[in-house]
Amino acid sequence: MANVVLEYKAAAGDSDPQSRPVLIIGQQTNLQQVNWSQIKGKLQPVVSKEIWQAALGVLNPNPTDSCPLYLNHATVAALPSRVSRHNSPSSAHFLSRLVRSCLPGGNNRCIVMVCERADVFASSCAIARAFPIFSRRSTSSRRTEKKHVTVEFVITGQDSNPLEAAELKCLSNAADGVRLAARIVDTPCNEMNTDHFLDEIKAVGTELGITPVIIRGEELKQKGFGGIYGVGKAAEHPPALAVLSHTPDGATQTIAWVGKGIVYDTGGLSIKGKTTMPGMKRDCGGAAAILGAFKATIKQGFKDNLHAVFCLAENSVGPTATRPDDIHTLYSGKTVEINNTDAEGRLVLADGVVYATKDLSADIILDMATLTGAQGISTGKHHAAVMTNSEQWEGACVRAGRSSGDLAHPLVYCPELHFSEFTSAMADMKNSVADRENAQSSCAGLFIGSHLGFDWPGVWVHVDIASPVHVGERATGFGVALLMALFGQASDDSMLNQVSPLGVAANMSEDQMERDCKRRRLV
Repeated sequence: MANVVLEYKAAAGDSDPQSRPVLIIGQQTNLQQVNWSQIKGKLQPVVSKEIWQAALGVLNPNPTDSCPLYLNHATVAALPSRVSRHNSPSSAHFLSRLVRSCLPGGNNRCIVMVCERADVFASSCAIARAFPIFSRRSTSSRRTEKKHVTVEFVITGQDSNPLEAAELKCLSNAADGVRLAARIVDTPCNEMNTDHFLDEIKAVGTELGITPVIIRGEELKQKGFGGIYGVGKAAEHPPALAVLSHTPDGATQTIAWVGKGIVYDTGGLSIKGKTTMPGMKRDCGGAAAILGAFKATIKQGFKDNLHAVFCLAENSVGPTATRPDDIHTLYSGKTVEINNTDAEGRLVLADGVVYATKDLSADIILDMATLTGAQGISTGKHHAAVMTNSEQWEGACVRAGRSSGDLAHPLVYCPELHFSEFTSAMADMKNSVADRENAQSSCAGLFIGSHLGFDWPGVWVHVDIASPVHVGERATGFGVALLMALFGQASDDSMLNQVSPLGVAANMSEDQMERDCKRRRLV
């Protein structure tokens, strides 16, 4: 999978499955709507119309099913016929799984995705997740030729027109963003330390014509970033705060995405055990997702100010490591007594969100992080946990999850009941809860929000992606599609407008729309 070039095309062209193996996939009802003339060029001469219809007749998805059409060269696969209200109508997770398990081998392959137009974006991102980039297997390093996978969409339903070039470009950029995020998360720390992560940020900046702002090492300490500096000061490669900024003319609001970029988390002096430390290269998943989403979003055009803030550090052990009982002053000016050095993500993000409001004047701040192991207990392996000070944005995150395939579900937001968990006799707060059985994921998010202030007038959204960031030993690129969909209304791209849950109401009068355009708030 590592050497795969993924291409989205309006028409993949005709070819014998023996020379270009093919996987045709979709919900059974959508597959039954496909006209034989639309797919026969990819199946003939080895698969006849009768074989195709017979295969459709034997499919019995529970929740999925597949049927070989000709040896291992052509396969049809069915997604679940129905999903629950907390799942994506696209069945994105099942789609990724079917592509990995059912796509025939070969150097030149084709996927025909049969779906309704509303599911195209989520389906394309789900397909991209099935093709990770990073590999250090010796066989892959010796293999120089690239494998090509062409994805063609057959649209069913009322709006069944073929995808246009601009829509295909959006899908391609989103897929690149997903695979970029997954590659960074999959890469071990000896190849993805803070130096390397900054190189990734600079590379994206160069491609977009943006020069990043970087505050690093002792400069962080001098400027008051006690959270980021305190977490990363013991590592060989110094911590950093990096910012990519898109500031177009005519922008009416400022949005900041703040990502946790812990390139490796040993736990610090509160060190993790031998069974819990492996996999902690993934603790930069929030920053990786924001980098991939920022690259794709800006390429598609974005109307408002958008800042990507990366809080980078390696939580290491050494003579200068932060100790339990140390007290740090964060960028907010608040003091924090450290009672758990393994609760480090909230410290770097607290500095990041305060920088977003104090230095970038952000109206909307979203932080994304692999923050708590408890997230998987709270919302499971497939749904990110969302906490926000806005009920509207809470609902919007859930809807964006369903339309993008990056599922999300709310956490309890109740600072008056939960924030007392951080009470300290020595400082403004501790960094870890007193009672680990009291809404851990919610409390961790509240720690970040407290540095903005619970009365902060802007919109703050916290997204914990600790479990969805990976499936097994592979990263998923989770978060890229969610961000692109959630903020799609501010995009110049029509497809992102359509999947955004924050669109202008269809029944709004022209006068109302004109007035709203002058403010153009996402909500």
